[in-house]
Order: sequence, then C-alpha cells, then structure tokens
Amino acid sequence: MAECLRQDMPPSGGYKPIYYKRIPAKTYFNGPALILGYFGITAGSCYLYYLNYASIQREELERRSAQFALYPLLLAERDREYMKQLRRNRDAEEDLMKNVKGWEVGTYYGKPIYRTVPKDTLIEPSYGEYYVHADYKDFAKRRHLAYWS
Repeated sequence: MAECLRQDMPPSGGYKPIYYKRIPAKTYFNGPALILGYFGITAGSCYLYYLNYASIQREELERRSAQFALYPLLLAERDREYMKQLRRNRDAEEDLMKNVKGWEVGTYYGKPIYRTVPKDTLIEPSYGEYYVHADYKDFAKRRHLAYWS
C-alpha cells in the first residue's frame, strides 16, 4: 500500500516567479500642469461668474423698476376696491333698513355714532363690519391672513 501513495511535488524546473513589485499608474499630467490647469479653470469660471452676475444685476434692476412703476397703481386699485366695498355695504344697509322709521344710513337712529369726528373723516371698519355683506369665504381668508401676517 505504501507504493500507491505519491507525494505532490513542484513541477520540474520550479514554480513561476511571483510578481510582487508595484506597477505605478500611468501619469497624464505632472505637478506644474495640474497647477496651471487649476488656475486656468478658476480664471475662466471667474469670468463666467462675472458675466452671469452682470446679467442678474440687469434683470434685478428691471424687476425693481417695474415694481416701483406698478406699486402706485396696485395701491390705487386696492383703495378703489376698498371704497367700492364700503359703498356696497352702505347700499346694503340702506336697502336692509328702508322700512325702519327714523333710520339714516351711517347713523344710529339719526344720531352720529362718532360725534367728535368731522363728517368727512373716514372711519375704518373692523373686519367683521367690512365683510358683513360679503361671502364668508372672503372673510375667513382675510381673517386668516391677518392672523398670520
């Protein structure tokens, strides 16, 4: 039985050598080329940033100019709608109280509510008074805006 066993031995001539030396990566750029590339890309990006910044400044100037031009118009429209709603409230009060004797619109049975204020002075109504004849959705929207702004 000892004749059947055969030990595994290296091949004749030995094994191939094991390569253990470091194989360096291929270099595409050296140090000075990398530094010059960095400065070149930085200079180009600074120039593009300047061009973009100049266009943003022009657009911002145009937007501000348009806002300054439109702001008085928007204020006038807001005030006009405010006065129209006050007129609608007054007309609704007049229509609602037409059958009540001695009732004058804007007074309490003929007596002015504010006696120390001249007649041509506008008394700002509260939210509830302003929206008394409007939809409840409008009142709720305005009330919500007043609470959170």
